[in-house]
Amino acid sequence: MATNDELAKIFGEMAEILEITGANRFRVNAHARVARVLKDMTIDVASLVDDPKALTEIDGIGDASAKKIIEYVRTGKVKEHQQLLKEIPAGLLDVLKIPGLGPKTVKLLWEQADVTSITTLKKAIDSGDLEDLPRMGAKTIQNIKDSIAFVAKSSRRVRLGQALPVAEAIVELLRDVSGTKQVQYAGSLRRGLETIGDIDILATTTKPAELAEAFRTMEDVSKVLAAGETKSSIRLKTGMQVDLRIVDDAVFGAALAYFTGSKQHNVVMRERAIKKKLRLNEYGLFPDDGIDEPPQKRGIRPVAAKTEESIFKRLGLPWIPPEIREDRGEFNISKDSPPALIELADIKAELHTHTTDSDGHMTIDQLGEAAKTWGFHTVAVTDHSKSSAQANGLSEDRLRAQIDAVHEANERVKGITILAGSEVDILSDGRLDYDDDLLAELDIVIASPHVALRQPTEKCTARLLQAIRHPLVHILGHPTGRMINAREGLHPDINALVEAAAEYNTALELNANFYRLDLRDIHVKAAVDAGALVSINTDAHATDQFDQMRLGVLTARRGWLTANSCINTWTRQKLLKWLNAKK
Repeated sequence: MATNDELAKIFGEMAEILEITGANRFRVNAHARVARVLKDMTIDVASLVDDPKALTEIDGIGDASAKKIIEYVRTGKVKEHQQLLKEIPAGLLDVLKIPGLGPKTVKLLWEQADVTSITTLKKAIDSGDLEDLPRMGAKTIQNIKDSIAFVAKSSRRVRLGQALPVAEAIVELLRDVSGTKQVQYAGSLRRGLETIGDIDILATTTKPAELAEAFRTMEDVSKVLAAGETKSSIRLKTGMQVDLRIVDDAVFGAALAYFTGSKQHNVVMRERAIKKKLRLNEYGLFPDDGIDEPPQKRGIRPVAAKTEESIFKRLGLPWIPPEIREDRGEFNISKDSPPALIELADIKAELHTHTTDSDGHMTIDQLGEAAKTWGFHTVAVTDHSKSSAQANGLSEDRLRAQIDAVHEANERVKGITILAGSEVDILSDGRLDYDDDLLAELDIVIASPHVALRQPTEKCTARLLQAIRHPLVHILGHPTGRMINAREGLHPDINALVEAAAEYNTALELNANFYRLDLRDIHVKAAVDAGALVSINTDAHATDQFDQMRLGVLTARRGWLTANSCINTWTRQKLLKWLNAKK
């Protein structure tokens, strides 16, 4: 929603400026948290400003922040934001976006080298003005130069489905290096974010030099950015940056928790430690003796460090799955009954696929056989409807012929149930692409938006609600129609959709294709809170795309989905009973 995005940007900029200018950590964190809360909201914050109490009831938004939100909605600006912008050069925020440049370094560059923009940073590098600054050796300056060039070339984050296989391949390679004991990817990738910046790898080994050398000389490395004793950084030929940190085996859990994040989750963890007279960092959980010097440098032993579980337990918490470490309520989880988030092994059915009859690359028989190898008891053929001409959508006659073909395939392909379905276009006015008489002949109907993907919120919400309420629709497919890093898609009122879905017993799809991941994580959480059903599907057009189911499960876990609320986890009997109830 535009207002939420605009305000999130404003609060984010205020946090960055406060950090650059040296404001206290509490003010910085408070503004950063509001930015994140606003970005994650599924309702338009502008609808709440007439009731300030409704704003302050949102976790993370206090009285002062609520006043700023109200001020922006009513005036189009935030006075404090305008004042803070005057405290630094306008281009300094762009400098902060350069990989490797944190607020302290940006402040140093500004105050001692008159760097006020990326342009002046380039000039300072070329003139040699940075060489006399603290911690600005030749290698550091070259890395900044390389990062500037990299940002200019590719400013987008990498999609989850592209980064995950790369990280897994690196982890497997490093595990085979002599002396390696533990290797794990961390960061936003471990939390399952839809896009990834850098890939973070943590490792323990008895031969650190050999492990670092193996990492830096991997086949796909285009440039070595850093080659220290405990940290190495490389850039791959694809443009992705990968960082390897080698830590002691005794503190692996603390390092893994720290570098997994998120930043806000870690802030709360440290605050919780402080309340218990403890001190938490990437080296472990230590007694807090009030001395500023890091305890690990003074030889103090941590009370917990080897495993993440030990740290959470010592802080009075259950182990929190990485996917929900976003400070979105995970600290309120009961130690005795933590949520059993959905797992890949829970998935027993694939309900959205395409065959050679439309734009897929599998015959119906091949689809059935592939689904069996994944251990599914049911798979649905859901080729495109007639309006999707670009995808060879099926006419009414072709669809009827396909229904017969699916029934025949069911006799040939043993050990799996193949459903006859369709991914039916939701037309711009909310009508479906086939008449009800034909829809009633199908085992499963997915209604999806493929056109008019720039409709305003009110109009697209009404359109999608019409599909949800249709008595023959089982699943609302990829509700926003977005394509990550390529197309923004629709901005419907998600709360209205999930409430209607719960009322009409219609499932909302989490499309697991890594270009979509739609529903996105915060939308899944809204569905969970409303008691709506979710269906996780790969939208597979080829057999190798079934593997993307794990990306959907990662996103579902970020939305706190449990197996019971996902129709793909149900038994064959329960699933068919639910499908038949819509006829």
